[in-house]
Amino acid sequence: MTDSLDDFTLGSFSYRGVAHDVYRSGEGPAVIVIAEIPGITPDVADFARKVRALGCTVILPVLFGDPGREVSGGYVAKSFGKACVSKEFAAFATRRTAPISEWLRALARYAHDSFGGPGVGVVGMCFTGGFALGMMADESVIAPVLSQPSLPLPPFSKKAKASVQLSADDLTAVKDRVADGICVLGLRFTGDMAVPGERFETLRRELGDGFIGVEIDSSEGNPWGIPKRAHSVLTGDLVDEPGHPTREALDQVLEFFRSRLVEPAAD
Repeated sequence: MTDSLDDFTLGSFSYRGVAHDVYRSGEGPAVIVIAEIPGITPDVADFARKVRALGCTVILPVLFGDPGREVSGGYVAKSFGKACVSKEFAAFATRRTAPISEWLRALARYAHDSFGGPGVGVVGMCFTGGFALGMMADESVIAPVLSQPSLPLPPFSKKAKASVQLSADDLTAVKDRVADGICVLGLRFTGDMAVPGERFETLRRELGDGFIGVEIDSSEGNPWGIPKRAHSVLTGDLVDEPGHPTREALDQVLEFFRSRLVEPAAD
């Protein structure tokens, strides 16, 4: 199954010679949804529609993959391979902010100028999860969500496990934003080897109460039967049933955006 994305408008955004296609839909303050590997799948598009229903403009940049295409093993492998070698993403860097963050910050400034509100929300997922943190260096970003942030790769060394893929200067900028009252919301499954617990420990240590960590039990024998391989909190592994931990995590993300973007805009 594919998603036609016919309820989105396709455009392009360029900054300093770098251009990417961008899908947009809705009205109100902007939320930038940065798709996970392999790209803007039907699940990612459905998540964006839930954000749109809050009264937000959703913006989906096309950083890899074929927009609307369903997930398959071969498709994931192809997109993952291309993304890993891209200089834009710096997938293996532990103390360097991904270069794409500069382009994404410019997109956030454009979105704030164009669609108003108190600021911009952003959610990164998996490969792009940490990009939302790097975007916080720009003051337009006031509601960042890190869903299963999986870079840097591979997440096996002590340094990589604890890394949040930010330069020292950008980490200082993020901490300054948190000191000014901006909160960071992070999501992961406890058994997800791609998102080690040490990474969330770093965020708690560096950001203190400014980091809200949501860790969903996926240990063996957990009461919800969540498999240990579970990874995509808001999309592929979402169980959209009231009371399920993944549904509660989704609701928390939507409330995070609503309370920081939609309600202040209505006051």
